[in-house]
Amino acid sequence: MSGRLAASRRSRIEPFLAMDVLSAAAEIEAAGRSVVHMEVGQPGAPAPGAVLEAARRTLEDGRLGYTEALGIRPLRERIARHYRDEYGRDVPASRVMVTTGSSGGFTLIFLGAFDPGARIAMAAPGYPAYRNILIALGLVPVEIPVGPRTRWVLTAEDVERAHAEAPLDGVLVASPANPTGTLTLPEALGELVSTCARLGIRFISDEIYHGLVYEGRAETALAFGDEPIVVNSFSKYYCMTGWRVGWLVLPEDLVRPFERLAQSFFISVPELSQRAAIAAFDARTELEAVKAGYARNRAHLLERLPALGFDEIVPVDGAFYVYASVARFTNDALDFSRRMLNEAGVAATPGPDFDRERGHRYVRFSFAGTEEAIREGVDRLAGWLR
Repeated sequence: MSGRLAASRRSRIEPFLAMDVLSAAAEIEAAGRSVVHMEVGQPGAPAPGAVLEAARRTLEDGRLGYTEALGIRPLRERIARHYRDEYGRDVPASRVMVTTGSSGGFTLIFLGAFDPGARIAMAAPGYPAYRNILIALGLVPVEIPVGPRTRWVLTAEDVERAHAEAPLDGVLVASPANPTGTLTLPEALGELVSTCARLGIRFISDEIYHGLVYEGRAETALAFGDEPIVVNSFSKYYCMTGWRVGWLVLPEDLVRPFERLAQSFFISVPELSQRAAIAAFDARTELEAVKAGYARNRAHLLERLPALGFDEIVPVDGAFYVYASVARFTNDALDFSRRMLNEAGVAATPGPDFDRERGHRYVRFSFAGTEEAIREGVDRLAGWLR
């Protein structure tokens, strides 16, 4: 009997290669060798001091329990205020939902806004977990190749064309994007939102890298109407990856359906993380200093990598990634990344994680680490490629 038991078909998704690289790097470190981590999008800085202090005060109170499935009201109200302060948008707290990071938010979106078989369009290259979660939940990812013609962003024209070929139920856009860091400019974002509204397509805006923009300006999709679903997180700009707390802004009619799902899937986001996250919005000075470090890392990579042979780099408007071609060295980014880790002690993510068709020519370097680590990583690459 036991020989016939197997994992579910829904679990047959591709691995998240960035996490596989992280595991391989941990094995090397366990053997006593050092690794420069440029594979995962994780800030090298700790959570802001105000966040840590808020967490200490919460722990001193002694009791941590369940909260409302939508999140504690003070945090939802503070997030709503953030939209007024940052974007000039009046978003009622009743439309804000706190989630277990953006990952929990995406699970709720794909379950709560779409039925099995729904077709969701996104750019390729793009964040691999989108594709994997969709497949596991019985939805269909529609990956639309982007490249230099559109500065590596999805356009309203792309959506129109794909929808004409086979109807789409949703469109998901990240700006700044992962793995490229490229920004969808406000005018183009507005065209995407209006096109999706006209065609009856649900629009999802991944805004988790807002705050981390070096060229241009990031606009929220909420500037163009109340129908987009907006995803954000405390993981990136706010340096709170391990706290697992993010948020959604939902159209009014989706709030209760999402709440019902969250009640059974998650019960609630950890109370400690929620109470600490309130303080993150008042840590701007500290967070801008961290961002300035990313900007210096970005400048260092954009100067050094082309000289080392990474001579095709996608525009890095924001986030903390460089998506660079390795075509000068290889046509197998998986093997290149493996050798780079084992021989140079530098961990980076191979491009097939983000683009199954064309990613074999690319590697993603994260510059979210400390300045010392990023410089050491580049020096190791220079020695290895010499």
